[in-house]
Amino acid sequence: MRAVLADNRFSIRPDLMHNPFGPGSPGDAPPSPPGAFTDHDPPDHTRYRSKLTGQFTVRRMRLLAERLEAITAEHLEELAAQGLPADLVEHFAVPVPALMICELLGVPYERRTEFQQDAVLLAGGSGAEPGEAEAMFAAFGRLQQFMLEMVAAKHANPTDDLLSDLVNADSDLTNDEMASMGMALLGGGLDTTTNMLSLGTLELLRDQARVAAMLADSEAAVEELLRYISLTPATVRTALEDVEIDGVLVREGDTVLVELRSANHDSARYTEPELLDLTRGAAGHLAFGHGIHQCIGQHLARIELKIAFPGLFTRFPKLRLAVPDDELPHRASLVIGGLERMPVAWD
Repeated sequence: MRAVLADNRFSIRPDLMHNPFGPGSPGDAPPSPPGAFTDHDPPDHTRYRSKLTGQFTVRRMRLLAERLEAITAEHLEELAAQGLPADLVEHFAVPVPALMICELLGVPYERRTEFQQDAVLLAGGSGAEPGEAEAMFAAFGRLQQFMLEMVAAKHANPTDDLLSDLVNADSDLTNDEMASMGMALLGGGLDTTTNMLSLGTLELLRDQARVAAMLADSEAAVEELLRYISLTPATVRTALEDVEIDGVLVREGDTVLVELRSANHDSARYTEPELLDLTRGAAGHLAFGHGIHQCIGQHLARIELKIAFPGLFTRFPKLRLAVPDDELPHRASLVIGGLERMPVAWD
């Protein structure tokens, strides 16, 4: 897996891929728009990512961590006010990451409700219900327009946020490119963290010893949850030329499925990989990918999880599921798993 993900002879471009789940031949999918850096190869990817790398500074992460502490506390109180049972997804797992994205991008306070509603609609749906795909498409369009308006506003009135720094840096980026970069950060940072919070909480609730381990060492516990759950199960790449990987010839134009979850459960790397051991310290996992496309926001994601999980179980030490485990509604998604709802109760 690492060999493929680190090899620039493999492309991430969706328009080059053979896709067994959708348009099947290269060229059936449209090229990604300029600025959508997660779907571009070098040199375009290098150009876009280099503009963002310096934005995830120690100072910014510290300020975001301080805001996250406050946001987490606020939403735990909101969860407590719902009465029993309360939906952990709706009142905690969804709004906390959404507000962190608002903080990161500098969404004005008076527009956060509008932004959050569309972001949650886009992140929370699977497209499987009647009319849902159309609603998600409409929300995507509104968010694109919203991001363009934000970019224009940041030119005139910058604030202390990533998008302002990006807009007002001495760069050759167009407004459309910067808006697409903002959308890529939104897509990468909202849905993933939301579903890690719900699925991670579910795993912790299955054994009280796991809750104790999380409270004792949140850093080790979060890394193991990331490895064990492997929220994004796979990614795909297309060979730009003939490439031999571990004795297997991948021909030019072939698309390969890179099973990140399989790699994270490799018994040659992890002892008893099917066991969730929150004390193992699962360094080296591929939950955030590998190579040039490794998740640029992984440090922020870790901060969110290391604050949110202990905050949840400190506020609700007797948290429990309000329905049987097998009755929890899972999302119908081939890409990122999660829970649609998670009714919980406490004493």
